Amino acid sequence: MKTPHIPVLLEEVLDSFKDVGDGYFVDCTLGYAGHSSQMLAKYSNIKHIGIDRDDEALAFSKSCLESFSARSTLYKGTFAEVFPTLKETPVVAVLADFGVSSLQLDKMDRGFSFNSETLDMRMDCSSSLSAYDVVNSYPKDKLEYIFDAYGEVRQYKKLSSAIVEARSKSPINSAKELAGIIQKVIPSGGKIHPATLPFQAIRIEVNNELGEIEGLLDALENSHNKGEVVSLISFHSLEDRLVKNRFKKWSTACICDPQAMRCTCGKDNAIGKALSSKPVTATKEELKINPRSRSAKLRSFRFKKDA
Repeated sequence: MKTPHIPVLLEEVLDSFKDVGDGYFVDCTLGYAGHSSQMLAKYSNIKHIGIDRDDEALAFSKSCLESFSARSTLYKGTFAEVFPTLKETPVVAVLADFGVSSLQLDKMDRGFSFNSETLDMRMDCSSSLSAYDVVNSYPKDKLEYIFDAYGEVRQYKKLSSAIVEARSKSPINSAKELAGIIQKVIPSGGKIHPATLPFQAIRIEVNNELGEIEGLLDALENSHNKGEVVSLISFHSLEDRLVKNRFKKWSTACICDPQAMRCTCGKDNAIGKALSSKPVTATKEELKINPRSRSAKLRSFRFKKDA
């Protein structure tokens, strides 16, 4: 079965794992198995673990990976919850493709699209909190925080007021209706839709996306294997900043106070190194066939073999 979307930065992801040894490859954001199927096809020395919170994605991927069933195991849950509990060893490669999948965006009943007649945005449809709850029940100050912190929306106060006023008359029932309210506050212009950042902010809140990333980074820091390679794909500055700062911490040899007269820590505290100084981005060729790759940034890190 062919995956129904184009995995971003596929060749770059495959290349980042070119030197991994025998062991397990963990795809923390399995989605529709785009990256996983290609990893299994290319590297016969690895076994596969796929993690996803979306039942629909897991069901599709199970069929997609049927020819690799002897080497593949799938788990349902968030990666921050599941990854620390894995018993399979050694883990030699870890991939996470953060954010919402193409299929979730495209399926109108999931409520991620600006034109959707529903207002949901849950990556796990069994979760209790939905976008409807956030939009219709959060107090104005909490909406302001979300739009400012998670969407970096300049008009966050005005937008929050507009939502509170609209819902006081009748509930906001659809993403389409919400997008219309946003467009009255944030003028159109530029390449992105005015609702892009507000929708991003609500989605992050609903799915605890930044907390999930922090949880995965903590788990990797606490339980990494020797020589393990981690490749993480982010789609906006908030995600990329978390990854960049953690990789910088992991690469830092000296942890003495910057004001100290001399180093007393031994300058041997780095637990690995980033595989490139800057994030890897899509080529012109990929951008032509997959416009959604335009904001994707790949950062890879290799833990020391003697760590």
